[in-house]
Amino acid sequence: MADEKEQVFGKVTEDMDPFKKILIKVPGFGGYIERQKRRDSDKLIREYIFDQFRELEGRVSRLQRDFISQGEIAYVDDLEATAIKLRTFADRTRTATRGYSGLFDAVNVNEAELTQLYEYDASMLDLVDEIDHAIDNVESSVGTDGLPAAIRHLETKSEECIQAFDRRETVILGLGE
Repeated sequence: MADEKEQVFGKVTEDMDPFKKILIKVPGFGGYIERQKRRDSDKLIREYIFDQFRELEGRVSRLQRDFISQGEIAYVDDLEATAIKLRTFADRTRTATRGYSGLFDAVNVNEAELTQLYEYDASMLDLVDEIDHAIDNVESSVGTDGLPAAIRHLETKSEECIQAFDRRETVILGLGE
């Protein structure tokens, strides 16, 4: 996950126009440019998470349609609850305040706090794989006695997404104090 974050931050830096490169040399503007790069990196990460979770939500919706067409309507409501959680998580991630403005507007950013914040972002990226595997497990459990447990596991993982976002917001609010 650290590599993905470094790639995003590197892309933002790489795309910087010559004027901004000059501004980095002017006293006072360097901090502004660094904050802006962090905001841009944050936005790219959140957009990536949003896109991934919308795809995962689509997979759950397809499972719902498959269950309905096969007459397995007993599981449709559970899958709908999961789809709603994934959609909520994706939407909250996408519409979160851009770039932790209160944090990045401060003159001195505590690196330990910033590292903690990026760790939360990395954990949210890890959730993409966890949800993907949970959906795979549901798909492979269709027609077996393990299907209810696989769906419960997917629901639990979906709830963990919401909780991860809530913890991230708590960190941001704690940093803004």
